[in-house]
Amino acid sequence: MYTHETQLRVRYGETDQMGYLYYGNYALYYEVGRTESLRNLGFSYKGLEEIGIMLPVVKMESEYFRPAFYDDLITIKTSLQQLPEKAEITFVSELFNEKGKLLNRGTVTLVFYDSQNKKKTLMPRPLYEALAPYYQ
Repeated sequence: MYTHETQLRVRYGETDQMGYLYYGNYALYYEVGRTESLRNLGFSYKGLEEIGIMLPVVKMESEYFRPAFYDDLITIKTSLQQLPEKAEITFVSELFNEKGKLLNRGTVTLVFYDSQNKKKTLMPRPLYEALAPYYQ
């Protein structure tokens, strides 16, 4: 299983009146985790777009266990629990506070979309080859 961790501090503008990370901003944190996990493999959204591959979100679920607060340092643990075999890729994001307590879990499914042909496509071969060793 491929897993990557990155950290992000909760900024003031991301909180609600109670000082909690606003629930709508969790999707942004999932995106940070996804982009950094791809970057760790040597890929970026920009690079994929340059070869004509887009990654639109088709499904997102979120579970809230504890709040994150202003100025908390959050660890975003992003994993791909299985190697994608179809046009879809599903990332699982778990957000932890500095004490290691699980705050939130989100699952985001995206599709590989060929922007020239305007249809779903398989994962680019180089990305598949970068991920495959994590599933042997």
